[in-house]
Amino acid sequence: MTVERFEVQRQIAASPAEIFTLLCSPEGHVTIDSSGMLQSAEGKPVNGVGEEFVVHMDRESLNDFPMGKYDVTVIITEFEQDAHLEWTISGAIQPPIEHLYGYRLEPSEIGTLVTSYYDWSKIAPRYREAGIFPIIPESALRATLGILARTVQK
Repeated sequence: MTVERFEVQRQIAASPAEIFTLLCSPEGHVTIDSSGMLQSAEGKPVNGVGEEFVVHMDRESLNDFPMGKYDVTVIITEFEQDAHLEWTISGAIQPPIEHLYGYRLEPSEIGTLVTSYYDWSKIAPRYREAGIFPIIPESALRATLGILARTVQK
């Protein structure tokens, strides 16, 4: 069986609302990014499905493809206040790849159980055949959760 989704979890000593607020903020995504690709962001915090913001990227951080600096539009695909945020991106590569990123938040005894996921199961055959997925390794999701914890824990 081919793996087409990574999912990692971490307990974080902060409330789901505190974490969700950071995740809805464009700059919050830059703050917790472990890949180094997200350089800055523009836009307002998101409040629902279909909302968007722009992230300025630098692919040289991964050193895998010579894309240099480029912009992507983050498009919210799932939104449940203080519980679930999911998005896809549209950018330089068209048609959009349709890989998904997301967070699920569950209250826990110490604060919140945070699940981060990256899903590329719906990408078009032309992208699948290119053999470039996953773009982000599972270890990057885990590292991002560490940065998230460091950012929001009291």
